[in-house]
Amino acid sequence: MKLSAGVEWSIHCCVVLSQAEQPVPSARLAELHGVSKAYLAKHLHQLARAGLILPSEGRDGGYALARVAGEITVLQVVQAIDGERPAFRCTEIRQQGVLAQPPEKCLEACGIAKVMADAERAWRDSLAGTTIADLAASLDTSRLDEVL
Repeated sequence: MKLSAGVEWSIHCCVVLSQAEQPVPSARLAELHGVSKAYLAKHLHQLARAGLILPSEGRDGGYALARVAGEITVLQVVQAIDGERPAFRCTEIRQQGVLAQPPEKCLEACGIAKVMADAERAWRDSLAGTTIADLAASLDTSRLDEVL
């Protein structure tokens, strides 16, 4: 399974926002992680559209989490950035080529589709069971107080 770099950046930003006492400007988030401001802004917009972060305007504007960190899962961040489509899509290759089987023999998913669906479910369950608060507790966020 391949995730975009934006997923990693977005999760890190959410962890930072979970520790911030006030909104953090997008330029500051980009600077903290050494990433492109323009590219990060696109992802921050996606997180806001998904209702995970809130933008605020004005002199003290920036971004803040829309809910407490314990209510935002890693899966929600992944889906906000990379979408909700499954990683594996069965194309019914078993009905093509020299080994083709007739459609009436393909009424149930094959073993390949089943194992892929099981793996996807396990992956999503794991991400859904991990929150931004869990990540913040597992990472060294001690230096954030100095830079926020």
